[in-house]
Amino acid sequence: MPIYEYHCDKCNKDFECLMIGSYQAECPECKTTDVKRMMSACGFMSKGSGGETVKAAAGTSSCGGCTAGSCAGCGH
Repeated sequence: MPIYEYHCDKCNKDFECLMIGSYQAECPECKTTDVKRMMSACGFMSKGSGGETVKAAAGTSSCGGCTAGSCAGCGH
């Protein structure tokens, strides 16, 4: 079950919502369902070449503004 981030234009609140089935996101402040889903920076953990855990987030990588379809396509 994914957790999505939303923005409410009515009260200007950002919030997260666990989406279960066809559930409609509702602003916890003003209770409207007229909300917009935001693009989230995904976080991930992977193992480095030496087996160490490497933590990173898309927004903190050196390619944060890259427009390539994938990291393999940007050449960095």
